[in-house]
Amino acid sequence: MSKNPAPCENLMLDNQLCFALHSTSLLMTKVYKPQLQALGLTYPQYLAMMVLWEEDGLTVGEISSRLLTDPGSLTPLLKRLEAEGLLSRTRSREDERVVVVELTQAGRTLQEKAMGIPQCILGASGLQLEQLRTLQSDLIALRRNLQASV
Repeated sequence: MSKNPAPCENLMLDNQLCFALHSTSLLMTKVYKPQLQALGLTYPQYLAMMVLWEEDGLTVGEISSRLLTDPGSLTPLLKRLEAEGLLSRTRSREDERVVVVELTQAGRTLQEKAMGIPQCILGASGLQLEQLRTLQSDLIALRRNLQASV
């Protein structure tokens, strides 16, 4: 059996920014999971709800754009949230190809129940709020740079 050559520093897993982001994202989702289970939401559903809590009455395309996802993959998620009674989807009168998504009263009420989640995440991070804000700002800048390059 041949021995692996000495590892190349540039290709070591722990030296990869993409792996640091990916693994942190996986762990972050695990931290959110019990909080979201109490609300009856998955993490992707929570993201969609946050977009609507921020601005209600958006189109599927607008929500998709905000979440950096494909509208086709968002539709089944929105259908499940509609079946749960958290939102309604209606076709636009001006253009029936456009679907407008609005929160129901139950969807608005759920926002109140979700208010404590950010504090739980802050506690789990072990960081100070200022540190998390700096990290968030750096990640947003990275995301914008990457968006501009693709």
